[in-house]
Amino acid sequence: MDIYGRISAEPEIIAVIAPSCSIPIIYGPFNAFVSFALHTTPSNALALIAADMTEVDRVIEQRLDSGVPLVGTVSQYIISAGGKRIRPALLLLMAGAMGYKGTQHHNLAAVVEFIHTATLLHDDVVDESTLRRGRPTANESFGNPASVLVGDFLYSRAFQMMVDSGEMRVMEVLAEATNVIAEGEVLQLMNMHDASLDEAGYLRVIRSKTAKLFEASTRLAAILTQSTPEVEAACAEYGQALGTAFQVIDDVLDYDGDAKELGKNLGDDLREGKNTLPLIIAMQRGTPAQRQTIQLAIENGAMDGLNEIVEIVRATGALDATRAAASAEAERAIAALQVLPAGPYRDALHALAAQLLDRRH
Repeated sequence: MDIYGRISAEPEIIAVIAPSCSIPIIYGPFNAFVSFALHTTPSNALALIAADMTEVDRVIEQRLDSGVPLVGTVSQYIISAGGKRIRPALLLLMAGAMGYKGTQHHNLAAVVEFIHTATLLHDDVVDESTLRRGRPTANESFGNPASVLVGDFLYSRAFQMMVDSGEMRVMEVLAEATNVIAEGEVLQLMNMHDASLDEAGYLRVIRSKTAKLFEASTRLAAILTQSTPEVEAACAEYGQALGTAFQVIDDVLDYDGDAKELGKNLGDDLREGKNTLPLIIAMQRGTPAQRQTIQLAIENGAMDGLNEIVEIVRATGALDATRAAASAEAERAIAALQVLPAGPYRDALHALAAQLLDRRH
């Protein structure tokens, strides 16, 4: 199936589980919500990882302690901002699906959250973002130097924590993931204001920048359970496909979302000169005049024509085609789960991939 394919396998599942329930997961002093559309009741779904999440919070709080007040202030500012916590949740759910009984998954879940938070701090500086999760970004509140340096602290603290696993394979996976994420950031920087970027180039960026940490999170669960190479590869494929779908939908919402729900400014991608899949498809399908309008907006980072760009993206069917691309990735993620034992954890992972298509924030 190509990138524009739609989900064909088990279409009835989408209708059954699309209504989502927001499940509160308490991170000690931090309140976060991981949204799942699940076969199980909300109370049973929460019970799957609630105790694990509480322990992850304890690890996060403990390992944020540095003795340098600004480090803790900036770190807690962004970590407590109510993010989705989807990467640590994926690691915990995948470990549960494979019957893991140890405690190292709590440490590694905190590691992936630290790495993700570090990337957010650096991203917002590079992108000159002012709003994230509905409030000013850390760089807006504390300045660029503090954001960059605290991001560096979180990266280095994450690498300290990796050593606790005592598994060279764990360190290999996370070291590679961190390197690939950095490469993805550089690729994205090189592609800024480039209206000639195609689907392949776009996918290379998001699979490096976003999907790689999803992939690492689910792969780590397989490593912890000493799974076969085949199972590890399937777990990694689930994470990569889910992470790809997640970013594709995120790019849809930049032109079809609600700023209040998203917690960020609509049109930020265009302002930064990012050529994302909705724009790529719209230029492929649009008239010469429409292509030129989008091309100039990307090259100049022009926001004054945002409403016209949104109209073009909608009129050309680019949003539907982009959602179809996300559907194809969600289907790939669901197919990868077949190697896991049947049970509530696998059901939760299945439902997460299907429900992602209805994501609004």
